[in-house]
Amino acid sequence: MLIVLEPRYCNHSQPLGLYCPCFFPEDCLSIMSVSSFQSSSSMRSMSVATAHKNITQCVADARSDAHDVQEKALKDLVAITQVSPLYRNLLAQVDGSIPILIALSKSSSSTVQSLSLSILFNLSLNNDMKKLLASMETIYHLNTLISLGSPETVKLSSSLICSLAMLDKNKAKFGVAGTIQLLVRALTVPSVPAAHHLLCSLAELGQFHGNCTVAVRSGAISVLVDVVESTSGEDLAGTALVVLGLLARFEEGLRALIKIDRIVYSMVNVLKGRCMLSKEGATEILLRLFEESEGCLRDALRFPEFLGVVADLSVRGSTKARERATLLMNKIMNNDLETYSNADSVYSPWY
Repeated sequence: MLIVLEPRYCNHSQPLGLYCPCFFPEDCLSIMSVSSFQSSSSMRSMSVATAHKNITQCVADARSDAHDVQEKALKDLVAITQVSPLYRNLLAQVDGSIPILIALSKSSSSTVQSLSLSILFNLSLNNDMKKLLASMETIYHLNTLISLGSPETVKLSSSLICSLAMLDKNKAKFGVAGTIQLLVRALTVPSVPAAHHLLCSLAELGQFHGNCTVAVRSGAISVLVDVVESTSGEDLAGTALVVLGLLARFEEGLRALIKIDRIVYSMVNVLKGRCMLSKEGATEILLRLFEESEGCLRDALRFPEFLGVVADLSVRGSTKARERATLLMNKIMNNDLETYSNADSVYSPWY
């Protein structure tokens, strides 16, 4: 029988508004075993006392020296903690359960490590556990996994970071621990498999002003622009643009963005693409660039297609994209277009 899983979406608040499938990597589903917790109907009918007893036994088995017993127990805990907030609370109430799981996430066995991280992530979905799980020791451990872990471990670790960072009080702790710098550095690896997970973590942490400053000073602007310009996929570009928009809210980030070579050219190229999330991000960044620099507006108007793509977006874009495209058009119309309409500036020198 199939397990009935809860919706696998994060609860990001505005203005981010991202759904993050990275929170429940599909790989996690493959490690679920056929177990006493497998039937959703039996779980509904299971009494709290019985569930607590079974979970307590699983925690005990997770400490077994027999690898098959240990892995089965962890797989059972992955399965049951995916199902219900109640079962997550019951697991947390088992004496020593969280320290045991954290210790197992440091295991030399990649399977045990991944299973333990999956359980910890599931526990982090309960808001009242986010503070409990985000000890500095755990954060430093997650930092190590981001730097040295396998692709699967990096995915799980960054997903856990993102989940824990949803509690505002945890955001600064990650900034102090050096997590921002590690995420930025990890994104410099070409075609890194965990790129989306890393970007989502950076986006969540970037909602705290202090973390934005750390990110900018760690070179995040150029790294994120490289992601936008890469051919890895428009979904990655869309998430990278969300982070760029967060960093550009503040003067230091905006100044760093303006210094990027051909930044306007890159944003115009995004507007010509198909990903609506990317277009929303690009229009927001162009608005900030135009407000800060007349030179950026002049550069944009050198592209013959610029006004056309903005006009099209103002009619056929998403609600957010239409609003921003309209603001761009107003910004353009309120400026002296004669200044930019001479023959020498009609075509971009980049063509």
